[in-house]
Amino acid sequence: MPQPRKSQISLIDTPYYHCVSRCVRRSFLCGVDSVSGQSYEHRRGWLEDRLLYLGAVFAIDICAYAVMSNHTHVVLCVDKDLADSWSMDEVIYRWHKLYKGTLLTAKYVKGEGLSTSERLSLEETVTVYRKRLYNISWLMRNLNEYIAREANKEDGCTGRFWEGRFKSQALLDESAVLACMAYVDLNPIRAKVEKTPETSKHTSIRNRIQCLIKGEQVKALMPFVGNPRQNMPKGIAYSLIDYCELVDTTGRCIREDKAGHIDNHQSPILNRLGLDTEQWLTLTTEFEQHFATAVGSEQMMQQFKHHSHHQRIRGMAKAKALLKSA
Repeated sequence: MPQPRKSQISLIDTPYYHCVSRCVRRSFLCGVDSVSGQSYEHRRGWLEDRLLYLGAVFAIDICAYAVMSNHTHVVLCVDKDLADSWSMDEVIYRWHKLYKGTLLTAKYVKGEGLSTSERLSLEETVTVYRKRLYNISWLMRNLNEYIAREANKEDGCTGRFWEGRFKSQALLDESAVLACMAYVDLNPIRAKVEKTPETSKHTSIRNRIQCLIKGEQVKALMPFVGNPRQNMPKGIAYSLIDYCELVDTTGRCIREDKAGHIDNHQSPILNRLGLDTEQWLTLTTEFEQHFATAVGSEQMMQQFKHHSHHQRIRGMAKAKALLKSA
């Protein structure tokens, strides 16, 4: 039985989540339909553009993504403190980028005077909008509804486009976050539709590598900010170069279809995470297979289980085996 969304999201435990959406129809989200021969490749661009746009509107950072032929992966980081810091004007401005709002929000934007009761009603509405702007379900809802409408319009039909609710996994520690990001970035290579990360179209790793060559970071994605230190800026506490090298090396092992090792030496990221190469390759090739609602060390999963009121969580044994040193 599907778990209610509130039992899958626990900001007390982590702001990081892995979300997966799958198509329900035979027609692909993207790619080429083997029956009709029609290409839907352009839809990858629809989804990538919309996702990055929503990342700029919501108080939710995009860490990683991959747009596949019949499903999408995205790793998100919720920034509740950012949403709480926004003024009323900022919340309304952002909400109006997505929806029309109410007569009162439209009246406020136009600078028309509001009565005391109207002002109180507006403040209540803004409180609701603020919560939605750091809510993963609202971001995924907007993303999937937008793509479904565009695809149905193009196909000249109506009905459900997505399989149902998106799947969500809480990423409870840095090992789970990095492993999941690599798992997502390597999706096209594991599916044997691409040979290298830098040629994997409509993925975050290709975006990052293209910008890294220019000495930049992708503005639309959550940045890598280097090793932990005092006065850390907001971002992922690892080197972008190390991460890109690690993904590239892991991709080579996956393409050879071997359980091999990281070339020549263990990556510094793996050393810091306390993982060996066998653990890393298992995590980055079988991430969804072993874990359901949450991923992290056994201790972190026990805490999440308590906070989310689950009786049990699948993957506890694998967490103990794969993430015991993290």
